[in-house]
Amino acid sequence: MKRTLILLLLFLVLGGGAAWYLTQGEEEKTSLIGTDREFAVPVDEVHKIFIADRLGEQTTLSRKGDSWVYNEKYEAREAVVKPILQAVGNMRVQYKPPKAAEENMIKVLASQGIKVELYDKGDNLIKSYYLGGATSDERGTFGIIDGAEQPYVIEIPAWEGNLSTRFRRSGDEWRDKLLFEEEVENIKSVSIEYPKQKQNSFVLEHKSRDEYDVSPFYDVTPKINSPLKAGKVEAYLVNFRKLSAEAFRNDHSARDSITSLIPFSIITLTTQDDEETQIKLYPIVPDQSIYQDGKSGDYLITSGQIERYFVDVNGEDFMLAQNLLIKKILWPYAAFFDEGPLLN
Repeated sequence: MKRTLILLLLFLVLGGGAAWYLTQGEEEKTSLIGTDREFAVPVDEVHKIFIADRLGEQTTLSRKGDSWVYNEKYEAREAVVKPILQAVGNMRVQYKPPKAAEENMIKVLASQGIKVELYDKGDNLIKSYYLGGATSDERGTFGIIDGAEQPYVIEIPAWEGNLSTRFRRSGDEWRDKLLFEEEVENIKSVSIEYPKQKQNSFVLEHKSRDEYDVSPFYDVTPKINSPLKAGKVEAYLVNFRKLSAEAFRNDHSARDSITSLIPFSIITLTTQDDEETQIKLYPIVPDQSIYQDGKSGDYLITSGQIERYFVDVNGEDFMLAQNLLIKKILWPYAAFFDEGPLLN
């Protein structure tokens, strides 16, 4: 008789959990005629990646043109997907472990490992394997092909570490943090409302190929009848090509109370296809400080400069963004007609 090592991941759909099972037989091992050593798959062939861990966390990354989508709904972060694709295309066996080490490797894969499934454009399974655990020197990763009996220590060239960490993300960690990503010619209109600075609020509209109109957001604000400064509109709209937040804060304990406040600004962008994105900015005000004026003796209260905003995105996501980036789109109405200062 032959010893059989079977590593099996059983997904529980209703419970959202996963259980791992391992059975052992006698000492010799079989292989899948060498295919149990073939971990790498050409990246161009991979159009879907399914990742699951033993705690029930499940992730699907799907190729969409030149980008990837997380769980069929959100844009996936390029900085997260790229290392995964590098691993998928370059994994190789570093060495076959001694038999004395195999039992521990299997236990680690069963208790800590993740399952990775790779699919082609036609949704056909290309490869499935388990990753998890690292060698004592952290230079190799435990891995086994699904259905095989022989575990290996695997690696990618010119990189040291536990490969499974590239696949271990949760929830919003997979998502792209872009607020806006629109080319100038695809923007139909932008409106910015400053509820407490009505005179600075405006609506910018694309009228024709080379014609724009900038008008007050509120009827009570006098319209500026001067012509637009040459290049001002284009210089403003180019800031929407790529504007990102710093992090997601969807689980922030004060989210509801913050979004119930009057925002500093409400920015709405509409594309030529009438798709709308709206963000609301809530300044994070640093702690106030009190000091005594040396000449008058009066006590004065000051606040530090705003460095970040909480951002409500379409009423769905709650994010954190740096003022250093956000201020690029916080123009006042008059800035399109003269060289006056911006708001920040």
